[in-house]
Amino acid sequence: MTNPDILIIGAGAAGLAAAYTLSKGGRKVAILEARGRTGGRIYTLDNDFPFKHVELGAEFIHGNLPVTRQLMHEAGVEYIAAGGEMWRYYEGKLSRNSWNMPGWEELMKKLDQLNEDMTIADFLDRYFSGANYEPLKNWVVRFASGYDTANPAKASAFALRDEWGNEDDDAQYRVDGGYGRLIRHMADISRLNGAEFHLNSIVKHIDWRRDKVDVILSNGNVYSAKKVILALPLGVLQTGGITFEPSLGHYNKAFQQIGFGAIVKILFEFKDAFWEDDERPRMSFVISDEEIPTWWTQYPIHSNVLTGWLGGLPAERKKHLTDKEFVQQGLRSLATIFSKTEAELADDLAAWKVANWTSDPFTLGSYVYDMVESHAARKVLSKPVANKLYFAGEFIYEGPSMGTVEAVLT
Repeated sequence: MTNPDILIIGAGAAGLAAAYTLSKGGRKVAILEARGRTGGRIYTLDNDFPFKHVELGAEFIHGNLPVTRQLMHEAGVEYIAAGGEMWRYYEGKLSRNSWNMPGWEELMKKLDQLNEDMTIADFLDRYFSGANYEPLKNWVVRFASGYDTANPAKASAFALRDEWGNEDDDAQYRVDGGYGRLIRHMADISRLNGAEFHLNSIVKHIDWRRDKVDVILSNGNVYSAKKVILALPLGVLQTGGITFEPSLGHYNKAFQQIGFGAIVKILFEFKDAFWEDDERPRMSFVISDEEIPTWWTQYPIHSNVLTGWLGGLPAERKKHLTDKEFVQQGLRSLATIFSKTEAELADDLAAWKVANWTSDPFTLGSYVYDMVESHAARKVLSKPVANKLYFAGEFIYEGPSMGTVEAVLT
């Protein structure tokens, strides 16, 4: 395609959603993607024996989300309820349903009474300063880091209040066969409607001085269009991996006013599901204070896969570790939680995969969280640059589903 109407940079969910919609509307679209695959932070392992339909990236549908469900309907894809029991390993004991923290109701009441936004760290220091609150404070910090992958010193108290006050723990699902099915659907329909995909195309520079936009790749190739959609992870935009001429000016400041978390995800396939026994037939999640603190099963599907999750500042601090070092930390954590030896678990381990999204050069993090200035920043980023450059993705989403695939697709 020599003269596309629109160039889209990034073939993750946001870029594909744009291509899907625009190509169905008759627009000539070309997509440039740095990776050798589509999907971005959605990465379903389908043919990586022995893994089958497991997620290295986005995994859950957090609630009854209209855009996601409509796309699933169009793609003929079903979803599976992700129920089960929460367990916690604490002070040498693994217990069911012991994750509720004393003081949580008081915390939410104080958050509801808050009239001026501040970081969650400042909020805890101001209203929960006594030594008796230390367990609660530590739990909140770990939760914000682990679940929201956020830096508590930057995360908005208002945003976390809205999120935590509207959680529907019973409305959690997985995509039957994996999110990759939605990715393939959007890519296939876009191609059928004439969209061109250029994989392994790493964008390094964008020149928007003239009546058209020139996009220069790392190999020197140039693509041009009247309009360009930047469907890139916020981490890439924050670090200046792509240069612009002229500079984006105040847009660059807005990038920095929205939080982008850190995450490392570990998949372990064991020879047997040793965590299942008469006491734990419905185990879904395990939280702990170990090096890799959070683990989950594939319940209600019987599977020998355990998923490990390290988020927020702990993930940021460890992003330089090798995959094998993360595997070792994962085995050590599981050995403590389930009263095994590392040697036993290593012998039982059939396969593993590590997704260090924080060190991945085409992602540089996990997903978006709100800072105090984020609402104003999104107003800036929701407007095009000179009617030539447009932003797409979760970082311009305003709504209750931040940090989810729904935010990316909306």
